[in-house]
Formats: sequence, structure tokens, C-alpha cells
Amino acid sequence: MADWPTIAELGTAAGTLGLAAATFASVRSANRAARTAERSLLAGLRPLLVPSRLQDAEQKVMWQDQHFARVAGGRATAEVIDGVIYLAASVRNAGNGVALLHGWYPYVGRRLGSDEHEPPERFRRLTRDIYVPAGDLGFWQGSVRDPDDPDGADLAAAVTAHDRLTIDILYGDHDGGQRAIARFALTPVEGGYLCATSRYWNIDQPDPR
Repeated sequence: MADWPTIAELGTAAGTLGLAAATFASVRSANRAARTAERSLLAGLRPLLVPSRLQDAEQKVMWQDQHFARVAGGRATAEVIDGVIYLAASVRNAGNGVALLHGWYPYVGRRLGSDEHEPPERFRRLTRDIYVPAGDLGFWQGSVRDPDDPDGADLAAAVTAHDRLTIDILYGDHDGGQRAIARFALTPVEGGYLCATSRYWNIDQPDPR
């Protein structure tokens, strides 16, 4: 004779197991969909800082002490005036989101893309927020004013001699996330420097390489 209570219990157990499997699959699918949606959202906010084009309009840059400089498209400028080092570059945001520039780190001479960047906490903070609209033109600027700055003497000597410079710029999206570092090589040309990027690093995301 069939043991109906046992059969009923086994049926209930099988049904519960099937429901659990379906729930697990549904949750897993929902998580994948949520991750995909998050990546799509972040991609829509992600900036990409590049040098501006040579045909781009000239940028007028002002520092807090009312010093002014004009930077042509695809170019950078570097000056030493009364012991203060002024640096600026014309940039463009090729990404989908607004770029917020956080800080910078200077090097004397040429730094290759294979040379690692400094930790973000060692970058020099900008004294004001600089935003570059998506798909539009903007600029980066920096200065060294402290006479005891550890990089000041070498940097001033390189600028005065119109030697090669390398600037790493730390930036992110308008919420301050998705931080990245772009390495800008400044090559001396008549009247200033020619700008080019050699490497990008993701700070808040896995490296795509």
C-alpha cells in the first residue's frame, strides 16, 4: 500500500526545492540586471580628459593672484614669475559625463606610460573646483608658490630652461567618483608646450588592461 503521508511530504519538499531554485535564479538574474544598469549609469557619468584640439579656441586662465595666461588649443604654458611657477593646459572632455578636476602631480622631464603614478593622496589639490563639460573645452591650471616646496627648485629650473615636463592630472565625475589619472606630456615648442596624453589609470575601478 502506498504511504500517502510520505509521498505528500516528498512532494512538498520537491515543490519547496523547486521554488527555492526559481527564487535563486530570479535573484541572480535581478542582480545581473542591476549591475548592468549600474554600469550603464556610470558610463553615462564617466568623463575622459584629453588634450584639446589644435583648432580649438584659445583659453584665458586666471590664478588667484590675478595672474593671467592665454593657452591655445592643444597647448600648455609654463612660467616662472617673481618666484611663482604658473602652469596651465588646454584640455577637452571626450567622455559622457562632466569632469571634475581634483589634483595634479608634476615631473621634470619625460615620464613614460610604463612609469607608475604617485598615490592619489600625494597629488597637489587644486585651490578651486574646475569642471569641464562633457564633449566640451576647458582647462587645467596649477601653481607652486611655496619657496620651500620640495619640487619647486627643479621645476622652476626646467620651466626657465623650457625643458620637457610631465603632469599627471587626477579627475573624476561630477559626484567625485570614478576617479582616474591622465598623464600629460608637455613637449617644448615655440611659444609654449605641445600637449599629449600617454597613459590613463582607473583609481576607483578595476584596470581594464
